[in-house]
Amino acid sequence: MTPPVIKTPRGSINLDPDGKAKLEWDTNFQPRWQKRYSKAQVFVDSEVLRLSEKFTPLLTGILIKSGTLGTEIGSGLVQWIAPYARHQYYLARVPGSATGPLRGPMWFERMKQAYGKKIVAGAKKIAGGG
Repeated sequence: MTPPVIKTPRGSINLDPDGKAKLEWDTNFQPRWQKRYSKAQVFVDSEVLRLSEKFTPLLTGILIKSGTLGTEIGSGLVQWIAPYARHQYYLARVPGSATGPLRGPMWFERMKQAYGKKIVAGAKKIAGGG
């Protein structure tokens, strides 16, 4: 009887001659997949900023541009850094203004409701899982 072998993209578990389980990592896994995951994160960060724009309050454009300035694309942390961003996000009135019907508070949450599945699908495609 052949000893069982469990194989995954990250490595395998084999039985050594003494009958003990031995874990063997695939040394090429991290370099091969890290690039894909990094590209997917760049896509997610960029799409969050791009798609949030039409939901973000607009008077002078500083709030929108503070998202670009406050975000290192690919880091996984998107933030709007204008001094009044927090107030606009949590305490502003209901959505809609003269500059656009979607603009208003909680812009990321509302953008995520509208486009979240599309962003996830795109990231999966880039990372090789969809």
